[in-house]
Amino acid sequence: MRGLNPRQIEAFRALILAGSVGSAANLLNVSQPAVSRMIRDFQHHVGLVLFERRGTRLVPTSEALSLYAEVERTFVGLEHIAKTATELRTRRTGFLRIAALPALANGFLPRFAGRFATERPRLDLVLSGLVSHAILTAVVHGQCDLGFAEATFEHAAVRAEPMPKAPYVAVLPQGHRLARKARLRPKDFEGENFVSLGNSGLSRFRIDRVFTEHGVNRVLRIEAPLSEIACALVASGVGVTLCEPFTAHEYSTRGIVVRPFEPRIEFEFAALYAAAQRTSLPAREFIDSFRAHVTDFLRRQAWRTQS
Repeated sequence: MRGLNPRQIEAFRALILAGSVGSAANLLNVSQPAVSRMIRDFQHHVGLVLFERRGTRLVPTSEALSLYAEVERTFVGLEHIAKTATELRTRRTGFLRIAALPALANGFLPRFAGRFATERPRLDLVLSGLVSHAILTAVVHGQCDLGFAEATFEHAAVRAEPMPKAPYVAVLPQGHRLARKARLRPKDFEGENFVSLGNSGLSRFRIDRVFTEHGVNRVLRIEAPLSEIACALVASGVGVTLCEPFTAHEYSTRGIVVRPFEPRIEFEFAALYAAAQRTSLPAREFIDSFRAHVTDFLRRQAWRTQS
């Protein structure tokens, strides 16, 4: 049947739902004469009497009610499509796979991701903890949508957005003599048992270089591949270490003391995602929101460690 106008169908539906031309006009935000005209034209096109006048009211006929049932099924489908589009546009639905290096995945990022997902009940989330080179591989092969890894890798298939730089902090056992100081420097570690991070990471190189440049000799008895292991060892009293503030914060109530360290050693990490495809709206919002969260954390953490 040709000539049907979507606005005529909307007017028909509105009149059925509202029960009067005036109320239908309010629903559609048009004048009453406009509704009457659309209803008249709609009846002409379908070749049916859809309403009977009873006093001042228009009462739908049985044909109108049968037609309305079909119209409503169509509108429900359209409204579902519109609702889904709105949820996608407002980041309230979708699927997001995230991989993060252990320094973030051991607590800091999962707490943020949990709040992020709670605010978006239609979003499905997968969160994994991997070492940085494995995160790069996962992004390259499409095994995750978004990765957070140390900013030391480059790959043509991956884009990297730097996240806020975080200063390394000194981590001491509770009751340690250095805990009396508000801020620590390389010379404070002379002769101290030091828990080193694994040889394969840039972090180990940066830390060792600072102590070498200042001519400080540490006792390098113990090595740990991950900062959370290093913090746990420090809590046991076996030595001291330097690590990024995210892990230090996680262990701050588990038998350690955290102090600022100078000179500043940067922990650099980045958000990684595939270069060949458009970043999804949930991934884009996660990156931006997490960046703001990290910035706020570092601001508050700096104040706490300096107090």
